[in-house]
Amino acid sequence: MPKNLQKTINDPIQLEGVGLHNGIKVNICLKPAKDNSGIVFKRTDVEDEQSLIEAKYKNVSSSALCTKITNSHGVSVSTIEHLMAAFYGEDIDNILVEIDAPEVPILDGSSFDFVESIKSVGVQEQKHTKKYIKVLKKIEVKDGSKFISIEPLEKDLIIDFEVVYKNPLIRTRRQEFKFSSGDLTSIYNSRTFCLYEDIDQIKSQGLAKGGSLENAIVVKGDKILNEDGLRNRNEFVSHKILDCLGDLMLSGHRIYGHIKTSQGGHQLTNKLLREFFSNNSNWKFENIEEKKHKDSKYPSPIAVNA
Repeated sequence: MPKNLQKTINDPIQLEGVGLHNGIKVNICLKPAKDNSGIVFKRTDVEDEQSLIEAKYKNVSSSALCTKITNSHGVSVSTIEHLMAAFYGEDIDNILVEIDAPEVPILDGSSFDFVESIKSVGVQEQKHTKKYIKVLKKIEVKDGSKFISIEPLEKDLIIDFEVVYKNPLIRTRRQEFKFSSGDLTSIYNSRTFCLYEDIDQIKSQGLAKGGSLENAIVVKGDKILNEDGLRNRNEFVSHKILDCLGDLMLSGHRIYGHIKTSQGGHQLTNKLLREFFSNNSNWKFENIEEKKHKDSKYPSPIAVNA
């Protein structure tokens, strides 16, 4: 019986762009990695012995408008979530991300270019079997009216996400994402977004230096300032699901569980992971052997309106 094996990419991938928040030009190279090595970032612009940063939830040092991870030497890389979501969806377990600046390029504000690049080189199965994280009990984290929870679900991942905005265009929107059938295209393609009236405040914090209508949706009142409008009618909440997927990948493995959240984001997801993994009675590893080789990939994804 074929096993559900770990995967890496077939060949190196080169990408370049600018950081959304620092505006710095950046080059990254995604390289195949050995079994059980996980996802590791390597800053090529710092001393070699300080350059490695494991993509783990415990290494998240900031979650203000993006996810930032930092190693014990204080070396960091930020805005990793869209790339991490591509790894989650495309079934990549082991990869080395070489990067010559402290922020992953924003590209078009979604995961589209990362995913297309991975698909262009393809993936290879490795020798060791995947491990999945099985949720054993419900865990919930609250922050005022905001909350996120995770509870048991058999051999699947569901993210039920609600966004709540006073803005007349975004309003309250809810979407349920199920990883067991369909395709991830609308999730991958959904771009980051912001309100026009928040731009000055964001920039006053030294952020969004590389932001533009080329890599973010900007909403002003009931209008979208981007000439081409939305890529899909659920793009706002779909992008939040994309972010959530990327942050979940910091668990080190894919998760079998049902996540429900209202007004969630990077900070709440990281708090949930820290709380969830703080007690071994909340979870266990599960190895899955598939009946058919063609089904060896962790179930394909779908986004379903709720």
